[in-house]
Amino acid sequence: MTVRRLPLAPKAPPARRDLRLADDVRALDAQARPILAVWEITLACDLACGHCGSRAGKARPDELTTPEALDLIDQLAELGVVEVVLIGGESYLRADWCELIAHIARRGMEPLLTTGGRGMTIERARAAAAAGLVSASVSLDGLEATHDAQRGVRGSFASAREAIANLRAAGVPVSANTQINRLSRSELPALLELLIAEQVHSWQIQLTVAMGRAADHPDWLLQPYDLLELFPMIAALAARCREADVLLWPGNNVGYFGPYESLLRGTLPTGHHVGCGAGVWGIGIEADGTIKGCPSMATATWGSGNIRDARLVDIWQRAAPMRFNRGRGVESLWGYCASCYYADTCKGGCTWTSEALLGKPGNNPMCHHRALEMQRAGKRERLVQVERAPGVPFDEGRFELIEEPIE
Repeated sequence: MTVRRLPLAPKAPPARRDLRLADDVRALDAQARPILAVWEITLACDLACGHCGSRAGKARPDELTTPEALDLIDQLAELGVVEVVLIGGESYLRADWCELIAHIARRGMEPLLTTGGRGMTIERARAAAAAGLVSASVSLDGLEATHDAQRGVRGSFASAREAIANLRAAGVPVSANTQINRLSRSELPALLELLIAEQVHSWQIQLTVAMGRAADHPDWLLQPYDLLELFPMIAALAARCREADVLLWPGNNVGYFGPYESLLRGTLPTGHHVGCGAGVWGIGIEADGTIKGCPSMATATWGSGNIRDARLVDIWQRAAPMRFNRGRGVESLWGYCASCYYADTCKGGCTWTSEALLGKPGNNPMCHHRALEMQRAGKRERLVQVERAPGVPFDEGRFELIEEPIE
């Protein structure tokens, strides 16, 4: 496996500043409160990941100033946010990243960090620890050759492991996160053993989604029928995690309602998936002040307003895209998901995944229960890319879903 040369990162367009808010605040909008905020504090990055949805590399032309970012932190605290995860790009490429961490902690919220780790030196790790960083998640997407191929830089695997060591030496607890795709899936058991040896406290896993550069590599993406083999493996990994006292944290697009649902999500209050959390318990922020319900969603369709134009509470309560998942029912579903037994609860799973594949939410083929039901009927679903992504941050291609008999 070789590391591919990737095209230069695109220049992000300026933030949209013409987004309208509703005049009214409904009761369910006033009651909703985000627990988790995921904040891209810069789009600048020192990696060139082939699955990066934001096509990170260059800073946005209009990223928030330090005073604007500090004010946003105040507004997050006023809104009731508990955890703030700093992401990029790469957070440490923003000069004031530790100042932001310190202010998040001062306002009573937990500052967390997700990093590719290429430049997480011991000095940076110590600075983050001194600022009050609670935990850092380092990205590892397979073993060395596989990780480096996806991250676009030779040596990125070694750098990520060095970042884990530096963070631990600085007293920062470390977790890991992994993209699951056709390159990484066979290496998950060996990767988990490495993570156990590295003493990570938790492991987040997520299916690679066809957004940004990932849409440029359709051969990397899992097919719906691949879930039939993947989920028994994940169940075995979950058992090994319990044995090693590592918390396995399945991302929102790992599901849904197959035989391992309670095993994977049994720690939730309901014990199972309850639908997309974008705009319900989660909020996403782009470096230019754009607010979304989820940091991964396409900006063009899910950008809900800009912090330079309105208060955060007003965007949260009154923006139409932010309200999408509140009070949503089965009327928003289509295709297979509309007739599913779990439709009332699941509501089509991850909004991001279904829209990136099929152009709109409400019909998510990346579902274990669905793959099993198809298999029982002697069928399977296969995704074929019919339109390439245009090449800008958070862009999407388009896929056609083909239903065919199992050979």
